[in-house]
Amino acid sequence: MISFRNFALRRGERLLLSDVDLTLHAGWRVGVVGRNGTGKSSLFAALMRELEADKGDLDLPGKARIASVAQETPSLPDAAIDFVLSGDAAVHDAIQAEANAFANEDWEAVAVAHHRLEELNGYDASARAGRLLHGLGFPAETHAKPVSDFSGGWRVRLNVARALMTPSDLLLLDEPTNHLDLDAVLWLEQWLLRYPGTLLVISHDREFLDNVTTHTLHLHESKAKLYTGDYTAFERQRAEQLRQQQIAHEKEQAERAHLQSFIDRFKAKASKAKQAQSRMKRLAKLAGTEAVRAERSLRIEFPAPQRLPNSLIRLNHVDAGYRVAPVGATSVATAVTILHDVGFGLEAGDRVGLLGPNGAGKSTLVKTLVGELPLLAGERNAHPDLRIGYFAQHTVESLMAGQSPIDHMRKLSPDASTQAFRDFLGKWNFPGDRAFESIDSFSGGEKARLALALIAWKQPNVLLLDEPTNHLDLDMREALAEALSDFDGAIVMVSHDRHLIGLVCETFWRVAGGKVEAFDGDLDEYAAWLRSRPGSEAAKAEKPASPVPPPAPVAKQKVSKINPHKLAKAESRVADLETRIAALETELAAPTLYADGGARAAALGKQQTELRIELETAELELLALYEANAA
Repeated sequence: MISFRNFALRRGERLLLSDVDLTLHAGWRVGVVGRNGTGKSSLFAALMRELEADKGDLDLPGKARIASVAQETPSLPDAAIDFVLSGDAAVHDAIQAEANAFANEDWEAVAVAHHRLEELNGYDASARAGRLLHGLGFPAETHAKPVSDFSGGWRVRLNVARALMTPSDLLLLDEPTNHLDLDAVLWLEQWLLRYPGTLLVISHDREFLDNVTTHTLHLHESKAKLYTGDYTAFERQRAEQLRQQQIAHEKEQAERAHLQSFIDRFKAKASKAKQAQSRMKRLAKLAGTEAVRAERSLRIEFPAPQRLPNSLIRLNHVDAGYRVAPVGATSVATAVTILHDVGFGLEAGDRVGLLGPNGAGKSTLVKTLVGELPLLAGERNAHPDLRIGYFAQHTVESLMAGQSPIDHMRKLSPDASTQAFRDFLGKWNFPGDRAFESIDSFSGGEKARLALALIAWKQPNVLLLDEPTNHLDLDMREALAEALSDFDGAIVMVSHDRHLIGLVCETFWRVAGGKVEAFDGDLDEYAAWLRSRPGSEAAKAEKPASPVPPPAPVAKQKVSKINPHKLAKAESRVADLETRIAALETELAAPTLYADGGARAAALGKQQTELRIELETAELELLALYEANAA
């Protein structure tokens, strides 16, 4: 149990949180949400005792083991799997002790180390570390690679894997889905649903929060308020509370006006002095309910393309990849083919989401469409009026240090007026003097917003967006989804944010195994397919350390269709669970539910989580029946 009592927290002169009084119970999975700068990461630092409370108390169980994701990964020579394994320090030390004892032929020490490993259940530790790496998208051949060989995004994944490997009672995850592909995000969700400890997770991915969390902690205007339920339930409850607050405020203002009018009219009359005095006391006792301050909703837009031909770009029989530069003067560059025989085209209004694991070639396909990568074979046909807006994973990092948003725009259009730049930047929430400030002081989200604004300024008719949301908060993601939905041109998007890609994209293509193929289904069907297919990332990640040998092969025989009664029963079970979950969500959204301090709400939240897990199992069983029936 974690308790905050009259808790306050500052960063420098800035008050982040004040008067926080709440309790988080063991086993809860809490989504920590709020706009950038409200103190989410600082709250984590306080939980890890890296920041002292400015006032009040933060109580943690004395022996609570805390695991979190490190912000930096040193360039280590250690193998990736050893780095992850070191997250379980006790097991890692015992394995090292055993190896050293063997090397020294100290058989007594070998026996001691062996006994210690058995106590710690350490002999399956390497297998557990391997499953974590596999689930987070590391192919088996990379497990022995040195940490120093991995790029920044993959090192973030290594830190996530190491945190999951660490034995803990409290797990703190700060934006764990950044740098993960959709396959790995789906795997992580399943892992967290089975985590037995208390989870606090900061995330701007609402689908992830909805699928994982049992409670939501909202940080807003230096306050922290706890809600029972996932992010969608939180939104409903907060909207209802704000509505009730506004009603109460308006009612109170009307009463104030009535009382003040009576006082002003009759306070000087002796015959009414007593009544006026009574009303003055009543006026002083009114609660002072605040008006609901409208949180500025962020709106952005992509201007209409100057020209929008129907057929924009086409790849025909393309082999895509890159060439390795020759070492010697006489050497010939070596072609490394990532994607084979690609046939892919874009027409006005197309909205395509690219699916598939990291490293399979999604970015390669996007760079080939852009023209950044020369073709290894085939042809790329682009309309003369094609104008591409390209957001790459490195776009934010490529902004010019020390320069202002106006400086960046002037490089794109030297002859445009400063006022035109200011007007445009104001629409992208860089008002007034903000347009002239150095980007060095900007947050990651502000830099990403500027990068998207620079793309919009060019009035593209094709948007190629490779993970545009990594630095964006929930409000900006919603604004981006609305802007993309209104965009007239074509869109190709790579994103692990299912809410965004689901709102924007109408068709999906899967990039994997060197191929680019249309996926006939939506994101829910893709997630179900990932979980159920043989050899899937999730299935491989969850294999036991000592798998049961497969049964001996039997002679092939014709399989009869599934009993229709069994199929109908499975369908009925899924429908029943969906109905029960929907009823619970409706009940959780009722403000009256929280009148008893939230005890009933907590019980319903737990029941909701259990039903969701049951529904997932039922859906997988139903899917298996469908596939067997179609065989």
